[in-house]
Amino acid sequence: MKDITLPYGFKPRHYQKPVMQAFLDGVKRFVLCWHRRSGKDLTILNQMIIEMCRNRGIYYYILPTYSQAKKVIWDNLTIEGKRYLDFFPPDLVANINNHEMKITLINGSVFQLVGSNNYDSLMGTNPRGIVFSEYALQDVQAWNYLRPIMRANPEGIVCFISTPRGKNHFYDLYRMAEGDPDWYAETLTIDDTGFLTEEDMDRERAEGMSDHLIQQEFYCNFEMGTEGSYYAKYLQDVYNDGRVISASPDPLLPVYTAWDLGMSDSTSIIFFQRVGKDCHIIDYYENHGEGLPHYAKVLQDRNYLYGDHFAPHDIEVRELSHGLSRRDIAKELGIRFRIVPKLSVAEGIEIARGTFPRLWFDRDKCKYLLKCLESYHKEFNDKLNVYSDRPCHDFSSHPADAFRYMCIALKSEIKGAMTQEEAEALERQYFKRL
Repeated sequence: MKDITLPYGFKPRHYQKPVMQAFLDGVKRFVLCWHRRSGKDLTILNQMIIEMCRNRGIYYYILPTYSQAKKVIWDNLTIEGKRYLDFFPPDLVANINNHEMKITLINGSVFQLVGSNNYDSLMGTNPRGIVFSEYALQDVQAWNYLRPIMRANPEGIVCFISTPRGKNHFYDLYRMAEGDPDWYAETLTIDDTGFLTEEDMDRERAEGMSDHLIQQEFYCNFEMGTEGSYYAKYLQDVYNDGRVISASPDPLLPVYTAWDLGMSDSTSIIFFQRVGKDCHIIDYYENHGEGLPHYAKVLQDRNYLYGDHFAPHDIEVRELSHGLSRRDIAKELGIRFRIVPKLSVAEGIEIARGTFPRLWFDRDKCKYLLKCLESYHKEFNDKLNVYSDRPCHDFSSHPADAFRYMCIALKSEIKGAMTQEEAEALERQYFKRL
């Protein structure tokens, strides 16, 4: 076999070389806050290829969703028109599996693209290297799940790369890494790289990008909050007013729950109490891949004095296999759901925004919920440099949906939702008319 120089066909820019050298020096943990178009994915991809050649193992490259992984890495091209996959030396590649987006080298190393919205697919694996790309937009539970695996693998490498999305979990991770000598933490703005200029920023503005987004994406400013966030500024008022506290439940008041029930993905449950005109969110629970019996046990184990349980209208959909709806199944398990009024997502978001002045949150039990609400944002159109009118579906969607249903229930003062008996009577009337 002819000699192969690594990286293969990749010439790192001056600002990309230090992190690649840190890999070679034996650093195992990285968090990179590099500006948009700095080539962070291309840099780390090439470094992962080097690591695969040096150390046989499984290497995962994780983006928020499977489709993003396909677009950003598998199908992507450089500005020169070279495929990202062409940086794998052909003489070292044993197999390419397009269906699973997996590449196997002749030394047995495996590279695979994954969406963090399906992180449980990695169960039972023992990766030697993991990259979380666009980590600020990812489900933090993916790293929580993989963390014990990597802790048991002292030679394992983990790299987080992203631009900021406010002070969410990526911000927390970066601040932690800054103070830990075992981590390589680095922020690179356009002033640091020189790859883009102020003239380029003027062009971005002329094409419709806001100054807010420019500060976030090109100057890596965590203070900007999440551009396009639905709730960030309302949450800031909650923090400023001191309404994030140790909110122990009042044992004399009922605990209500609001649910977003996933089928193949996450189910989110918000636990709350009405205290006068205020609402105290005292607890939060999320899981996925579990049936209703699991969530019934979650309620039982918490041992709260329950009031009503609220869910959206799609809980009424009946399964073709057995003719029962999830509402029917829940009733058999002792959970009697009430259906919140059916509104558009936009209407529900406006109701939620108006509810924030009444809200209090438990500091510890609602930490993840708070991060999700801050991250919940509009979908961004990369081609037009604008935000659409619909929410981005990511890790924050299910908690935000449950939150919206809670706020709609509060708006209707709990009484506006249908009871089980009312829904069944309405259903009988409907079929009688048919």
